[in-house]
Amino acid sequence: MAIIAQRELFGWDQIEALGDLERLRLVIEHMPDEKLMRVLEQSRGRGRNDYPVRAVWNSILAGVVYEHASVASLRRELRRNAQLRQLCGFDVAKGEDAVPPDYVYSRFLRTLMARQEVVDEVFELLVEQLHEVLDGFGRRLGCDGKPLRTHARRRGKDAQDKEPDGRRDLDADVGVKSYRGVREDGSRWERVKSWFGYKLHLVVDTDYELPVAYEVTRASAGEQPRAHKLLERLEQRHAELLEDCELFSADKGYDDTTLIAELWDVHEIKPVIDIRNLWKEEGQDATRPLTGSLDVVYDYRGTVYCHCPVTGRRREMAYGGFERERGTLKYLCPARHYECDCPGKELCSVAHSVRVPLSEDRRIFTPLARSSYRWQREYKKRSAVERVNSRLDVSFGLERHFIRGLNKMRLRCGLALIVMLAMALGRVRENQQEHLRSLVRAA
Repeated sequence: MAIIAQRELFGWDQIEALGDLERLRLVIEHMPDEKLMRVLEQSRGRGRNDYPVRAVWNSILAGVVYEHASVASLRRELRRNAQLRQLCGFDVAKGEDAVPPDYVYSRFLRTLMARQEVVDEVFELLVEQLHEVLDGFGRRLGCDGKPLRTHARRRGKDAQDKEPDGRRDLDADVGVKSYRGVREDGSRWERVKSWFGYKLHLVVDTDYELPVAYEVTRASAGEQPRAHKLLERLEQRHAELLEDCELFSADKGYDDTTLIAELWDVHEIKPVIDIRNLWKEEGQDATRPLTGSLDVVYDYRGTVYCHCPVTGRRREMAYGGFERERGTLKYLCPARHYECDCPGKELCSVAHSVRVPLSEDRRIFTPLARSSYRWQREYKKRSAVERVNSRLDVSFGLERHFIRGLNKMRLRCGLALIVMLAMALGRVRENQQEHLRSLVRAA
């Protein structure tokens, strides 16, 4: 909390309830930013203190809370709203003159960008504190990449020879993401989405819909390599949270054998990652035989089937659970499990069950079987990441912005995420859990 010591002419809270300002109070009081404030105050040294560091910082947080798209919009609101100026920590005796001019905010934001690692420490502290106060925080994690468009024009051929001036965007590039599927009539469709700008790589607690790790890159950066780096960062900074994690969900963009194996082999986290069909050349319903069995086959989604040795009819086998000690998935004979008629039941080599080792195909067979009902339920929780992305766009202003440059985008995303976490922490500590994920609801 950036504590303010100032002289008050009178208390606005004695005249009128704070109302909408309650949201900002939650953020300011529960933001663990004391180290950041000391660093910024130390960098100012013995220079003029017309606009206190803590007050300017609190006003920047107010700009995020109240969805101001620009510094000019924030300054207009500060000049208009005396209560807001007081809550931020500006001298109420100066009136509108207490509001810093544009150049003060420009310098302050440049100082913050130069100390991005200290801003990130605030984020890490908030994650630690939420892990302490929220039961099961970190048990289910989800990962996704979010496009961040820039409205700047693309660089010309000679852009690499130009020096950054803070107005042009010389860091952004083009990102492309493809979506493919099959229609009900069997025909295939494909949609290609491209954008010019950046990408936010986000790991979110899917139960509480709160971020636990992030990284901002150029738009062309791949999602799979960043997922490995985010896991490594979580292991370094939040080892206890990662130890508590049981499930990690992601879409097809993270379908990577190395990532799936790392999650289970290194962290004992069950991956719930959608899979791409890499067997297209073999046909839509292609299957492969299970090693060491003539009657059992599986498809690219990990669904296991057996064939009746008499009629040749194919049936889906019943999932019997994961055997941790053996590292195998157990599948049961459908005729015996469902008590259905099968002429070749006595001749079938499957007998009662079959065990499929994960090593059969680490990408297809995971500790939580893709063919199980629980996998479907857990994968649906991945939509929590989409809801967090939506809040960042709508409530935190990342859909409409005037940001140019990678460092500015990193700072802006970091500010949005620490405000989101600080407000959640404040609601928990003040027994407002029903509004845990809400930015706009007042107490």
